[in-house]
Amino acid sequence: MVQKHSPNQIRRIEELQLYVRTLDHVKKLIAELESNRAAKLSIINGICSNIARDLQRMRQRALTASLGTLPDVAGSLAVVAGRAGTGLNMKIRALQDGMNSLTMQIEQALKMAHEMPPEEDKETKPS
Repeated sequence: MVQKHSPNQIRRIEELQLYVRTLDHVKKLIAELESNRAAKLSIINGICSNIARDLQRMRQRALTASLGTLPDVAGSLAVVAGRAGTGLNMKIRALQDGMNSLTMQIEQALKMAHEMPPEEDKETKPS
């Protein structure tokens, strides 16, 4: 039997899908950063600023959506991406590890959104 989703579940699932798309985009940027290790500093800084900007936007959206620790992780990764002076290898490794953590958190949130029990109507519920 296929379980029907409530409108709130559908909204939550669609919202989480936006985070998945953002994660995929940031993962591509990290792969691009890794492949351009020997590029000019301006190119590396541009990629890092794009990563930081996307993660900061994700953090802002996640703060309003009450997604647990996801905004904190996204914010700290944005700081790592935007920070200058650290070694590029260490930055790439930290970003990859952080993205794995974010991916697991979003997958868990998606699983919970799919398995949420259907909500009862407040009008039909006796007081």
